Amino acid sequence: MADARPHRRPAPRNGASSRPALGGEGDARRPVASGDVTGRPRSPKGRARVVADRLAREYPGTATQLCALDHTNAFQLLVATILSAQTTDERVNMVTPSLFARYPSAADLAAAEPAELEEMIRSTGFFRSKAKSLIGMATGLVDRFGGEVPARLSDLDSLPGVGRKTGNVVRSVAMDLPGLPVDTHVLRLSKRLGLTTQNDPVKVELELNPMIRQEERGALSLRLILHGRQVCKARKPRCDACVLADICPSAFRV
Repeated sequence: MADARPHRRPAPRNGASSRPALGGEGDARRPVASGDVTGRPRSPKGRARVVADRLAREYPGTATQLCALDHTNAFQLLVATILSAQTTDERVNMVTPSLFARYPSAADLAAAEPAELEEMIRSTGFFRSKAKSLIGMATGLVDRFGGEVPARLSDLDSLPGVGRKTGNVVRSVAMDLPGLPVDTHVLRLSKRLGLTTQNDPVKVELELNPMIRQEERGALSLRLILHGRQVCKARKPRCDACVLADICPSAFRV
């Protein structure tokens, strides 16, 4: 479980604007991670191993440390993750302190007045549907799990407003259990890197899982998200500043 302090994502080791060392004369545009002498992997599994190793150096820390949502326990992270849909982590972190103070437990949240809860989370967007999901999730925890957040993914997935992605976030970040959340960044980067050809997040998760050690799955997901936000952007990827460019099938072609 997470400790009693709010968790904040550390800055990347080299900073978002850092430029890694360039590769050999065969392709001077492709940067190579410092100290990495790995040849170009021939399989998605081999490429996934290199991706995991290089991003671990670029964005060090555990899944708990890399998570940008402030929380002190699994319940708070579950609430924050539901709120994070279609908004920024920074916006969620502005809302949750007063929300957690008002509803410190699942029982408190289950008993919340919808109008009051909606007003508290209004700035996160889609506040009516999110309030309904939060109350439904909390009610499910109270009625079926004694007010505690369950550890099994199938149990988490069965709660209102909680899908596999949210369940995997809670498992990997707050419980130190295997979980590989697949959001839009993870989906985009895993395809660009040639790790999968799937478009469905669940299929991507199941295809990536055997390629990554269980204890690294949550952290890799968060590192892919950070890399997708800072370097491998959707519209204009910064291939010239990417530590994965020399092994990426899509580098300088997107």
